[in-house]
Amino acid sequence: MSFLQSFPFSPFAIQQAVSLAIIPESIRAKRHYYPLAPDWRGSLTQKESTPESSGADAGASTNVRAATTSDDAGNLSARDTVISDINPDELYKTAPRPISKTSPKMAVTTPMVAPSPSNPFAPYRGTGSKPSPASSQSSHPPKAYNQQPPQNKRNSNSNSKPSDDYPPSGGAGSATGGDLFSTPITSDLSLPACLQTQPDHPVPRKGIKQSQGGAIPTNKFHANFFLGSQSSTVWTHPYSLQWPKGQGDSGAWGLAVSHADASQRFFGDQDPNGNGAVRWFGSPVGRADVVLSEEELEKGNSTGGVELTTQDVKERSVRMQLSSGGDVRLEAPVVQGMGMVTALYKQGTPVIKSGMGWSMVTKAMGVMKPGVVKYRLVLNDGATWLLYATGGDVSAIKRGELGGLDLDVQGKNTAVAKGSFTGMLQLAKLPGGGNGTEGVADAEKLFDAACGTYATGVELSGSVDGQKGRYTFHFQKEGLASNSSLVMFALPHHQASFSSETAAKMASSVKLDTTTKGAAVAVVGDEWTMEEDVSKPMSMGFVPWTPEAGSVKTISDSAKEYIKTVAQQELLGTLQGQGMLNQTDQPSMYYGGKALAKFAAILVAVNDVLGDTDLGKKGLEQLKVAFARYAENQQKYPLVYDQGWGGIVSSASYTTGDSGSDFGNTYYNDHHFHYGYFIYTGAVLAHLDPEWASSNAQYVNALVRDVANPSASLDPHFPAFRTFDWYHGHSWAHGLYESSDGKDQESSSEDSMHVYALMMWAQATNNQALYQRSALQLSLLRRSLNSYYLYSSSNPGSQIQPKEFTPNKVAGILFENKVDHVTFFGNKKEYIQGIHMLPLLPHTMFIRDKEFVKEEWEQYFAGGGADQTEGGWKGVLYGNYATIDPKGAWEIFAGAGVPSGGVGDGGSQPADPVPAPGNGTGTGNGTAPGTVEPTGTPLPTTTSTTSLPTSTVSTPGLTTLTPTTTATATPTSTSEPTIPVPGVPDSGNGTTNGTVSAMTSKMARRTIRRALEKGKMKVPSVRASVPKAKRGGFSAENLDGGASLTWYLTWCAEQLLVDFESASTE
Repeated sequence: MSFLQSFPFSPFAIQQAVSLAIIPESIRAKRHYYPLAPDWRGSLTQKESTPESSGADAGASTNVRAATTSDDAGNLSARDTVISDINPDELYKTAPRPISKTSPKMAVTTPMVAPSPSNPFAPYRGTGSKPSPASSQSSHPPKAYNQQPPQNKRNSNSNSKPSDDYPPSGGAGSATGGDLFSTPITSDLSLPACLQTQPDHPVPRKGIKQSQGGAIPTNKFHANFFLGSQSSTVWTHPYSLQWPKGQGDSGAWGLAVSHADASQRFFGDQDPNGNGAVRWFGSPVGRADVVLSEEELEKGNSTGGVELTTQDVKERSVRMQLSSGGDVRLEAPVVQGMGMVTALYKQGTPVIKSGMGWSMVTKAMGVMKPGVVKYRLVLNDGATWLLYATGGDVSAIKRGELGGLDLDVQGKNTAVAKGSFTGMLQLAKLPGGGNGTEGVADAEKLFDAACGTYATGVELSGSVDGQKGRYTFHFQKEGLASNSSLVMFALPHHQASFSSETAAKMASSVKLDTTTKGAAVAVVGDEWTMEEDVSKPMSMGFVPWTPEAGSVKTISDSAKEYIKTVAQQELLGTLQGQGMLNQTDQPSMYYGGKALAKFAAILVAVNDVLGDTDLGKKGLEQLKVAFARYAENQQKYPLVYDQGWGGIVSSASYTTGDSGSDFGNTYYNDHHFHYGYFIYTGAVLAHLDPEWASSNAQYVNALVRDVANPSASLDPHFPAFRTFDWYHGHSWAHGLYESSDGKDQESSSEDSMHVYALMMWAQATNNQALYQRSALQLSLLRRSLNSYYLYSSSNPGSQIQPKEFTPNKVAGILFENKVDHVTFFGNKKEYIQGIHMLPLLPHTMFIRDKEFVKEEWEQYFAGGGADQTEGGWKGVLYGNYATIDPKGAWEIFAGAGVPSGGVGDGGSQPADPVPAPGNGTGTGNGTAPGTVEPTGTPLPTTTSTTSLPTSTVSTPGLTTLTPTTTATATPTSTSEPTIPVPGVPDSGNGTTNGTVSAMTSKMARRTIRRALEKGKMKVPSVRASVPKAKRGGFSAENLDGGASLTWYLTWCAEQLLVDFESASTE
């Protein structure tokens, strides 16, 4: 039985909604919640608290008069009746609270994350850091790993060669010509045998009335409804919703609805990094502009308590219910982008409250639609809200009368219905306030036409046809007859990518500001289609890539010899415990994944660029063993399948009792970061050895399913797209922690890394649907990140985000309610900018174009700024620099010399107090990195589960390579090779380094270009001399645990060739 099956009169047909069956929650003796930023929803600071301003005031008399004026702003109509016209000066003994663009100064701590802006104003402090993960043996020993992977064309052919440049053409998971979101990751929906199941989770499913067997979204916009106190705000954009629980100015127990104009934002102090921008901006929380409540709810705990429950918890929607005494009093369908906020009542008495207070309440005279009554609420901040009541009181309906909602205004912030009501109340805010009157009249017409119909959910479909990708939101609706179209709000990146059909539905004059995503525009219709160009993502492979030239594999012979010597030491070096097997043995999925990905990238350079198959085989064999530690779940904290929420999580928090262990992986923080590195490594292994994929696909696919399941109905083990938000166009890293500013994400670059990794795994395993979906996802992510995270002078973000903030160039941490130019682990400029750079992979230049990189570099790191950076961040900065000046970056990296015994800390113990980049990125819960000991269970005794061509590596860890000896794959000389410039040919090309003048004519350039095309000339000569490496400025300690000198040098060498080819076409 639904809450509202139908209205007992025709034109209304409220469809069956959701079951009210209550499923018992999983209960834990000890609960762990994210420590919230200070909550300032309580005492008044700008106005005096008086009996007249209390939320319970019901004694004021009603002043009724006929309205006689009207204007284009829609303030009053000739058919409106004023039922409460209150002098604002009577509301408070002091002036109404001001709107300020500057917040009070605040004391901060490190990490300095700005607290939640609030209303009324109060000073506040930043949140503190959480303790580092504790070391402890897991209580979940792994089982034997028995894999039965799905078969497809690639992994069933043991003789197939690695491929880099072609997209998959079919096979398992093919969705050619169909919906990309209707094909599961794999047809094998079982879980790897190595994963034990955990029946419950430290965080209970509070108030969720859904079957325990179904997976629940963990990182979505509505999570505050079922986490912690359940009273933190939920943002649908442009509106925000909150359950006040009797607190704040409204003192209400219903559903508080708020909206803040851009003029009401708070701005922090100037950023300490000296760029002239403010450090953060955000919108007030806890405002409770208008509260939709019910008489029994407002009695609070006196009638047995008020309870918030949820059902139909999906990626973009949820049904929220408020009950009193065990009976549902109010139900609200909550959908991202909804144009009106809807509350459903069944034989209840509606109560309307306001934490802001109103200056005037008017009722429209006459009949808009059968059974619809309209009210206009003018609040004390100047905002106007429209309230539509569709339905009537039960007794009137029984007599055959349409009835309708009749409000009795009882003071300055309370109105109560005069009788029982069955139907819906809907709220919509008119544009205006501090933004003038533009679009007000158009908005009122739009809302008048749409009232009585409401959105209940969103279905997602998509396709790729040639170079064009499309994804479509199909809005589900209930309420009045189907000929009433929905009004929904589109964010700027939607507006920029609408198909022509959808763009025609925009009401461009009807705009409402969002908190962190610019101005949302109203769209009239039940379906949106967005389009993206997917040609560039689909041209990427495993080797370095540029937008101009695509994938590039050619470098000079002298560069190859130098890089090969470096690669030998990084790939096979075992001195000082820096070998691959030691570096990848981590108690953290994040650190372990980064270390594995580092060696995977080295293997790509060695195999696909250097062409050294002997060295590649040795490294490949070791990487298989290193990966097997995790694939067989033999790491210190094995993964488990959590049946409570539905997902694969680290057992670390179960073992240690610390919710911040491994950056909150157990609590679903950062899964796309952590597992993205493993998926990338798996893709490289499958690319180099398809037989390996046939034995390990189930494990990698399980990680893919955890973060990128396209359909929870087709694969019920996991929610759909755990972290990625198709409405916002990017991911949310924040898991099961209540947050007063909503979900957040720090590292935009690791977000894009995980999508690139998905695409490469799909390419290597011939999963057509995953490949096309990921290409579309990466194109959408590029648009979104350049709209909200990255701010060059030509990026959309420089126009969308406040001009006071955009000189920061990057967001720092983007929350739903604020943007803070800082990290969770510190506020140095290399941390804040660098966390949006790493890791450097082929997709990097697709997301971060040269203009953006150049502007950011000149602002923060030019003139020696990067040289002052300590630890692994220096490598991150110069790796980023290589995308605009590969020659200069080569000189820096070559200055490190040939490493002895391995390079990089693998994310284990940093060489200095500065945290390695990525050690604490995007946690979403404010965790701080600590010293992590590379301890774990012993390695498996076998080197690999599959056979390879004969290799000199017989036992893992026993192959050594000292700097003074020459291995099989090294150059013939035992001395350190001369450091070349990759753009200068060597004698192997028929010329001598440094002896050929630069090209001076189109004929010469054309000759070289033709020689390149025919393979007769490997690298052209464009410089007259070989520049010297900058010795002493860069060393092995300046490499992040997830990066390698081999990969950086290979990247530089290939980018230099691209630069020449661009010049040769002039």
